[in-house]
Amino acid sequence: MKISVCRKAHFNAAHRLHNPEWDDAKNKAIFGKCNNPNFHGHNYQLEVWLSGKIDEETGYLIDLKILSKLIEEEIENRFDHKNLNLDTEEFKTLNPTAENICIVIWNLLRGKLDASLDLKVRLFETDRNIVEYPAI
Repeated sequence: MKISVCRKAHFNAAHRLHNPEWDDAKNKAIFGKCNNPNFHGHNYQLEVWLSGKIDEETGYLIDLKILSKLIEEEIENRFDHKNLNLDTEEFKTLNPTAENICIVIWNLLRGKLDASLDLKVRLFETDRNIVEYPAI
């Protein structure tokens, strides 16, 4: 029997969507306001979903305190109140789109979780812009 649990978190970060291979006109045409040279920010909402079998001894899939601490250490401490383009190694050369941020978060968490757990990350850039990895 499989079950899923979710832990929600949030972080605030600034970024600029920009492809250095393109000229300014093309960047502005593709990314619009998100290409602002002075950056812009979001209040990101994060959902981390785990699925698997319940541990018979504890009755847990995972102790959510452990998942909460992992998210805090790997995601919130790394990205909260940061300029993703300038302050993080992950986005020095990777365009910090919501899609790329979501995949980076998944990769940061995947290696820290038991391999028996399925992982899904859902990132809300705004109330209307949501990405999920892996895809449905």
